[in-house]
Amino acid sequence: MTEDMDRLFEDFALGRGLRSFGNIERDLWSGATSQGAWTPQVETFRRGDKLVVRADLPGMKREDVNAEVEDGMLTISGERSDEREDKNDEFYRTERSYGQFYRTIPLPQGVSGDQCEATFKDGVLEVAFPAPKQQERKSKVQIR
Repeated sequence: MTEDMDRLFEDFALGRGLRSFGNIERDLWSGATSQGAWTPQVETFRRGDKLVVRADLPGMKREDVNAEVEDGMLTISGERSDEREDKNDEFYRTERSYGQFYRTIPLPQGVSGDQCEATFKDGVLEVAFPAPKQQERKSKVQIR
């Protein structure tokens, strides 16, 4: 009977860490199946005379994403939904994940949202601002 139970679990991929269900193991670790708990990865950097904020939004469309600048803060928000379906001779599986997200990124002093440019390509949102003029803030320190 033990062998029959082992075989039954293996047939349903429970005995192999869910590996036979394709990428579900990777999805469980990446958070792809958690609903509403997703936060996009964001990076900021300087490219020439521009300050760039880049957000990874895989699987999203431009119309599902909003970007606003208010009070020195860039807010990226939106709603994502994903539905996956696997059909096989041995099983049928469907998963849905959905939820809203937002990220607020403080902008350096002197950065204005009036002249920013935003592009969305291949699931990556990139917002570029004219970089603020860097003022040298140097003062002599009196050593006693």
